[in-house]
Amino acid sequence: MTHIEIPTDSEFGIDNLPYGVFSTPGTPARVGIRYGDSVIDLHVAVEDPDFASPSLNAFMGRGRSRWVEARESVTEMLTGGTVPSEAVHSVNSVTMHLPFEVADYVDFYASEHHASNLGRLFRPNVEPLLPNWKHLPVAYHGRAGTVVVSGTDITRPRGQRKAPDEPSPTFGPSRRLDIEAEMGFVVGVPSDGPISPDQFSEHVFGAVIVNDWSARDIQAWEYVPLGPNLGKSFATSISPWMVPLLALEQARVSTPVQDPEPLEYLRESRSWALDIDLTVSWNGHVVSHPPYSTMYWSPAQMLAHETVNGASSRTGDLFASGTISGPEKNQRGAFIELTWGGAEPVTLGSETRTFLEDGDDVVIAASATGPNGSRIGFGDVRGRIKPA
Repeated sequence: MTHIEIPTDSEFGIDNLPYGVFSTPGTPARVGIRYGDSVIDLHVAVEDPDFASPSLNAFMGRGRSRWVEARESVTEMLTGGTVPSEAVHSVNSVTMHLPFEVADYVDFYASEHHASNLGRLFRPNVEPLLPNWKHLPVAYHGRAGTVVVSGTDITRPRGQRKAPDEPSPTFGPSRRLDIEAEMGFVVGVPSDGPISPDQFSEHVFGAVIVNDWSARDIQAWEYVPLGPNLGKSFATSISPWMVPLLALEQARVSTPVQDPEPLEYLRESRSWALDIDLTVSWNGHVVSHPPYSTMYWSPAQMLAHETVNGASSRTGDLFASGTISGPEKNQRGAFIELTWGGAEPVTLGSETRTFLEDGDDVVIAASATGPNGSRIGFGDVRGRIKPA
């Protein structure tokens, strides 16, 4: 048995315990939790067959009571120093994998600041928000098969693009490749129909950081009248560590004032808005600090809207928040906003950028408010752009 010492200011302390799927040389992928700079092999430590799986789906599907039981068991082992020595690995010695099998993927558009900025960019002479925006959480249906784990290289997509000064579309690599800094939420317990906002924590297991890579030129040409497709479907990156909802209770805050009042099916008795701070780095330079607490719609409202028509949900369903942007320029979570459509380049050391170039690296990190002034870390999600 071993006792693991960690710094008191670690974002991966006893109040966090995020889940991930890892492997070591010569061994299959299985479920672990992160504690400080260590990864605890839960199959060895707890001897639950669900943790021998190369995904979290089986464990997530067992429901909230099992989630609570497992968290209490692991907490007791860590605080009591009874973790089997053979279950402990250095975080730097393991390979991280996609933490769950993605059943379905929906991406929302829940930031008023982001939606307003894009409205001003794309529709400068009209109201920036469309009439439905403050009545329902707008979303599009993404592509589950192209969700990848942090560290996966992103190949520049090809497609049709048509600049305003071009007479007709052309085909080729995206010339306006972008990011979207988001948070994603993962369904554990499935449902055959509507999930109310107050049932959110009975169904959603945890949260990850999301980078919804976006080819803005492909998107601009295709998205009228039906919405994003090829401009989004080529890749979506997520962080390897999933923070359980059980660790985020102290991070709960109220949404901004919602006016008009949402329809009854979207009302929460207590909001699941979350105080999460993100940091976006571009080629090693911090360029933005998006605040998730400014999001107009909460994740519980998103899930309620997604299922209100009777749509089923499955274990492993991922739904993301959409770009997180605050009211200040340095809080914008997409480069199309940060550079105002390319008109205001960003300085990165000795270089400038408007959109992503081949070889560029993007890292998005996040942490939430925890108990007694602590921080709950999500780690980061990173990707490098490869040529088309």
